[in-house]
Amino acid sequence: MQSSARTDMTRSAVLTHIGCHGPTSRADLARRLGVSPALMTQVTKDLIADGLISETELSPSRGGRPARLLGLVADAGGAIGVKVVADHVTMVELGIDGSVLRSAVEPFTARSDTAAYDLIGLLRGFLAGAVSGRLLGIGVGAPGNVDRQAAGTVESTQLGWSQLPLGMELRQAFDLPVLVDNNVNALAAAEILYGQARGHLDALVVTIGAGVGAAIIADGVVLRGHSGAAGEIGHIPVVESGPLCQCGARGCLEAVIGQDALVAEARRQGVLTGRESIDALRQRADAGCQEAQDIFAQAGHLLGRVMAGLVNTLDPEVVIVSGEGVANWRHWMFGFEPALRSGLIPAQRGVPVSVETWQDDRWAQGAACLVLATPFDEQGLSGEQGRLVRERLAQAGPFPDPPAVAEAIR
Repeated sequence: MQSSARTDMTRSAVLTHIGCHGPTSRADLARRLGVSPALMTQVTKDLIADGLISETELSPSRGGRPARLLGLVADAGGAIGVKVVADHVTMVELGIDGSVLRSAVEPFTARSDTAAYDLIGLLRGFLAGAVSGRLLGIGVGAPGNVDRQAAGTVESTQLGWSQLPLGMELRQAFDLPVLVDNNVNALAAAEILYGQARGHLDALVVTIGAGVGAAIIADGVVLRGHSGAAGEIGHIPVVESGPLCQCGARGCLEAVIGQDALVAEARRQGVLTGRESIDALRQRADAGCQEAQDIFAQAGHLLGRVMAGLVNTLDPEVVIVSGEGVANWRHWMFGFEPALRSGLIPAQRGVPVSVETWQDDRWAQGAACLVLATPFDEQGLSGEQGRLVRERLAQAGPFPDPPAVAEAIR
């Protein structure tokens, strides 16, 4: 018998709530989701029978009978996440509990005239090895401006894409729900569901590396702005008539402290030769080269000043720093911490800064979380694609492979 719409919504909400908050009792689920204990008992019974959740442990007793906690079965559902950068693609398959089931990194030329076609080919090969029988959809994170998650049209100077209808191309190729967003917003989705923003309603996620970006989490929601470009702190103007940024303006934060800018400064000072990269600059700093350490510290100082302004404006509970640049954080922090703390108003001076150990597949995990977060999408950002994900999440049993996936497997 087909479930009612309310039951279907409760099923998906239960799955995602447990994914966000960990093992939970039936009573807590009923209270937090605002449904009756009787409905929750029936829904969780069905979810256990469908192999989506299981009883894991007993909650501590307060004098009464200990309650059984319900946890997700890791392979009960999954999503594909894709991180796109200029020269490679990282793909992961994520279990509904946030675990990375498998991952792959493939070379990719974003500026190729056949970039969308090439990406479809890489995804087709990755989907052929899917281990989840309940694939909910595909999430993609890309640097730049994305109009809407459900539409997925990408404007990116880093990738050389101008109004590329990536979401539409992938949906037509795979007959699966597809959600696309800015890569830092996608990373923030992973932080909300499974990372260091979990349990915080207001947070600021900042990334450093090839570029500089941010995602603003307010009341548990990633703010996207009018055109999806909220959080582009790399393009805050910080130096009058400074170096040219890839966006066309001069003196942007990214043009001063991005990876290419640090390497250029190191070459200008003679710390690096013309062929050496950011890795060589880190090695010099690690070995005690004062000039190399100063380059990182100066970048940290400028980032700290900008971050102080953002914290004073946004009032986050926590600041999370991530990205490939955190490999050098021990050198950034000497300039960052004093500049941040001295620039904060008294009420903000205790804000914690959490530095996330860099993992390349974390970005792709964030992209997959665009799919897994749809049951909590109170803003309707995921649109029709989110509705399709929720419908798949509420279904029992394995899904038939979409035609493009079935063809890849054959």
